[in-house]
Amino acid sequence: MRRLTSDVQKLVDLIAMKRDTTNIYLLVILAALIGVFSLTLSGKFFSIANLQSIAFQVPELGILSIAMMIALLSGGLNLAIIVTANMAGIVAAAILTHFIPEGASGAGTILAIGMAVLAALATALLIGVLNGWIIAFLGVSPILASLGTMTLIGGLNVSLTKGYVISGFPAPILFIGNGVVFGIPMPMIIFAGCAAFVSLLLRRTAFGVSVYMMGSSEKAAHYSGIHIRKMLLKIYALSGFLCGIAALVMISRFNSAKAGYASSYLLVTILAAVLGGIDPFGGFGKMMGLVLALLVLQVISSGLNLIGLSGHLPIALWGGILIFVLFLNILRVRLGGTKI
Repeated sequence: MRRLTSDVQKLVDLIAMKRDTTNIYLLVILAALIGVFSLTLSGKFFSIANLQSIAFQVPELGILSIAMMIALLSGGLNLAIIVTANMAGIVAAAILTHFIPEGASGAGTILAIGMAVLAALATALLIGVLNGWIIAFLGVSPILASLGTMTLIGGLNVSLTKGYVISGFPAPILFIGNGVVFGIPMPMIIFAGCAAFVSLLLRRTAFGVSVYMMGSSEKAAHYSGIHIRKMLLKIYALSGFLCGIAALVMISRFNSAKAGYASSYLLVTILAAVLGGIDPFGGFGKMMGLVLALLVLQVISSGLNLIGLSGHLPIALWGGILIFVLFLNILRVRLGGTKI
């Protein structure tokens, strides 16, 4: 990739690093929600059990949301994240159940677990590359390309499992989704690592500069020396790889793999990204906004669950909060400010 001109570099740094006022709104909403639930539930909300429950539930949705965020920042969309995660989980589960006898231990077990993890990540990576190749080299729009991939991989998932659940994994793999390190759930550690890595990648590398540039203007990115096709392959490959990590967390937490797991997460990942300030048309947004959005959504879900209200009510509230934030965004633009 040819070096970007200093003017373009400054412009992209301004876009990527600018202060995101969405975070302020989300912090206010988060603080208000915590205050309301703390008063309403009189100590139950801040119990160790509830906080650990939140820490176990956020990561798999969070990692999938990061996978969606990367595609959105580039001006694209990845509708295949859930089927990618399920395919990766099914591949890992097949290896874990066929090559490791129940109750087995020793070096052979560790080797098989390593093979399962690598196979899951490689499967997700290849699906991401397939998505990127269709978009970059066939010129198919991201929504249609990922929709096609979603249908193809989803059908394969059902065919491979015949709709059944694959379960019964060795104890070491279950630690990924259920283990605790110094009081912190292992899934949360993995999510924090993914979030930190992707944030650093977007803010401090040429890859991140290119992602923001492509989302802002693909034509300008092309004239700035960015190889659009190669970047699309990398973007969707990274998105797919993150789905593989989410798959490992998911199958180890439930001790099973299935074609239909997390099917409701697809729209929620888009909701979390947009709520977190990611421009659905690309070019704007930061990791902190996404993390805060995920916390807001989970606090609402956990709080209402402790109160004993319907499990479907959080969905309505999530939509209401999204509309509210978008309204503030539109109001700010019309008053002469910049887009959140």
